[in-house]
Amino acid sequence: MKRNFRHLIMGMIVFMTVINYIDRGAISYAQESIIKLFHLNPKSWGEVLGYFGYGYMFGALFGGALSDRKGPKFVWLLAGTAWSIFEIGTAFAGNIGLALFGGSALAGFALFRILFGLSEGPIFSTINRTMANWAAPKEKGFAASVGLLGTPLGALLTAPVAVALLSITTWKIMFVILGVIGLIWVLVWGKLFTNLPEEHPSVSREELAEIRSSKDLLQSETTLKESEEAHVPWYDFFKNPTLIFNAIGYFSFQYVNFLILTWTPKYLQDVFHFKLASLWYLGMIPWIGAVFTVLIGGKVSDALRRKTGSLRIARSGLAVVSLLLTAVCFLFIPTVHSVGAVLTLMAIGNAFNFLPNSVYWTVIIDTEPSKAGTFGGVTHFFTNIATIVAPTLTGVLVAGSGYKAMFIAAAIAAAIGMLCMVFVRPGKTYVNKQINGSYTVVE
Repeated sequence: MKRNFRHLIMGMIVFMTVINYIDRGAISYAQESIIKLFHLNPKSWGEVLGYFGYGYMFGALFGGALSDRKGPKFVWLLAGTAWSIFEIGTAFAGNIGLALFGGSALAGFALFRILFGLSEGPIFSTINRTMANWAAPKEKGFAASVGLLGTPLGALLTAPVAVALLSITTWKIMFVILGVIGLIWVLVWGKLFTNLPEEHPSVSREELAEIRSSKDLLQSETTLKESEEAHVPWYDFFKNPTLIFNAIGYFSFQYVNFLILTWTPKYLQDVFHFKLASLWYLGMIPWIGAVFTVLIGGKVSDALRRKTGSLRIARSGLAVVSLLLTAVCFLFIPTVHSVGAVLTLMAIGNAFNFLPNSVYWTVIIDTEPSKAGTFGGVTHFFTNIATIVAPTLTGVLVAGSGYKAMFIAAAIAAAIGMLCMVFVRPGKTYVNKQINGSYTVVE
């Protein structure tokens, strides 16, 4: 029986991403206790949720470059250890702020949420570098979607895990338990993972040949080795319209994603008056479809690539249609009034939002695999402005105009992303061929 060790690596990445997302989303289910204890209002609570994004942006930027330079394993272990420690520290953030920052609990949460975000920031750009190293050409879309499966799966599991922990212990102990689980994963990963499949004794010659095969490449694609030989500098990201528009499209995805992750619990409590005990299953509903579509999207993208021979149809075409349907769903939410209708539209809209999730990362691998970490980090830096804007802007919108404005803003964000993805043309841009001292540019 054929054994593909890389599938175990992908599975462990999913597990790690689930931990990562539960860690970042658990605070939303502790909001009632934290707001009451530290006398916060909707605007200041939006700021607490938004502080994460300030660190997350820079963690993504530098983590991606570091994974290209030092290898993904170094970044995995460093980031996983750090975010677990700061997750534990979140339990004491408010009290530290009161004691050390002029009696400001908000300042304490700002410090720990920023450091926590900084530590979690490298995760997806490091996944991208890992997939560039480990995935076979014919499975790049699906491999990227497997790496991203942990996002909706972790968000879906955040509700039952957080509510279960909060029902048997305090919110502070919850953060400590989650941080310890992260540290255990780091120990296991350190023994299991290597930067390249060539370095791992469990990877057979047959599997390695499949990973490094070039027979399934399209004309517009390049191998990892060819890309490395081209020596593309990091600032070439800003010369490539495809990568810039792709980053804006990904921003739109992240806006909708982070809005649902951070504000759904409070929305359900404020508008429909649900208690914490009900949120363990209600908080899962918006994520049910996304768990499937994130994988289906990778498969569909790979199938379109194979059938049409066009990366533009397979990647950006899929994203355009998906973001359009996302915008339509969120635009309809303010017109319905029952919790069932609202959650159904959120679930369908979020499912469409996640359908092309792998596309934003695969476009980078398609275009420049040797810079999958660096360009992924730059992309994620700009994308994760949404992790600040979504919760913070929502706090302002809710305070000034109510929750309907929150959903309209999500629809507008998705529509902007749809328009930008129209201009994305993934694939090889530079070839390592010098004429008169300069590179020729190809499409």
